[in-house]
Amino acid sequence: MSIAKALSHRPRLLFLDEPTAGVDVELRKDMWALVERLRASGVTIILTTHYIEEAEAIADRIGIIDQGALQLVEAKDSLMKRLGKKQLQIDLLSPLSMLPPPLLALGVTLAADGLSLIYQYDLMGAGPEIEKLFSEILALGLKVKDLQTGESSLEEIFLQLVSEAA
Repeated sequence: MSIAKALSHRPRLLFLDEPTAGVDVELRKDMWALVERLRASGVTIILTTHYIEEAEAIADRIGIIDQGALQLVEAKDSLMKRLGKKQLQIDLLSPLSMLPPPLLALGVTLAADGLSLIYQYDLMGAGPEIEKLFSEILALGLKVKDLQTGESSLEEIFLQLVSEAA
């Protein structure tokens, strides 16, 4: 009801403070669809939320507040690129008992079961290192079963910033 009342004046600036706290999944989905339509129509929306995955999904710019102090305000894409990490997991057909020195030198780690190589790198780019990694895997005669990639979430970046500030 509060959102409907706020929208009745067709504002150009809308403040939303924890708008999805305590609402069910269907209402939350409908609310975010409305917020997206408002944003597309040119309404500036300032959102405070503890649901970081929601901020990651809809925000253009992110402000992080820790213990009442504004730590940063930055374009989301820039923040994700600057502080995010990417992870490449290479699943092997046969387990390794230890990591070969050429892979260790590249910063690769071995999963506890010996069946996966884990390589983390900055989102700013690791092209030559990845090429070298695959060249070493080929030279070592390792048989690859599967590849998986993952990226830091905004929540992981938030936790990293907060722990650094502490």
